[in-house]
Amino acid sequence: QVQLVESGGGLVQAGESLRLSCAASGSIFGFTTMGWSRQAPGKQRELVAQLTTNDRPIYADSVKGRFTISRDNAKNTVSLQMNSLKPEDTAVYYCYAEEFRGQFWGQGTQVTVSS
Repeated sequence: QVQLVESGGGLVQAGESLRLSCAASGSIFGFTTMGWSRQAPGKQRELVAQLTTNDRPIYADSVKGRFTISRDNAKNTVSLQMNSLKPEDTAVYYCYAEEFRGQFWGQGTQVTVSS
């Protein structure tokens, strides 16, 4: 089994930055894709950013130019640097990872941006 654990969430003011990290452990064969999604209260979960091996990162339009995703394949970690945060970025952020057995998800970390 695979476990994903997020860290780095918190409460910040608009314009500030946060860095989310996600570490995978367990029986890992190699992830093709790692990424982040988020879910705000009353809204559907949405893709924030993902990075596929040997491919360019994909970002939601709402975070382009502000968020940067990175991954360390040797350590099975994925991070999300979030700059110029806005109140509308407030959500629970989930990391996920995909490989041939399917998709795995973390438990989520809360990010709250006050105006």
